Amino acid sequence: MELTQEIKKSIDNNVLCWLATVSPENVPNVSPKEVFNYYGTDKIIIANIASPQSVKNINQCENVCLSFIDIWVQKGFQVKGKARIVTKSDSEFSKKGKVLSKMTAENYPIDSITEITLKKVKPIIAPKYILYPETREQEQIESAKNTYGFILKTNL
Repeated sequence: MELTQEIKKSIDNNVLCWLATVSPENVPNVSPKEVFNYYGTDKIIIANIASPQSVKNINQCENVCLSFIDIWVQKGFQVKGKARIVTKSDSEFSKKGKVLSKMTAENYPIDSITEITLKKVKPIIAPKYILYPETREQEQIESAKNTYGFILKTNL
């Protein structure tokens, strides 16, 4: 499974994703991640800044699920795949780490990197798009702003 331009654009437009892992006892763990990006044609990489449980779970069970959604447009993706932990001693850590450290302006130490190889991807869309197919993204943005009391301040 390859990353499409639509998936890459969605990753570029999101500031947060959620990584789901499972322990050997089948206890789920969902953890927010804010430093993530695509890498190559079929991988997503995530900086492990403070994620000991995610790392522990992945080291014991490689199956993961990652979700990211644009909260204004209310569209995104769910990615299922196989994860592995890239440590500082791995030869590819430096190259992958540079991609992620640019996002943090090198203000956060990256302990390791979670590399997810995509196996299955499906879109996430708000029910309104399904129930009312004429719904447009700009309408969703305005609706979300009204619902959450957000006023966009611009320098126009």
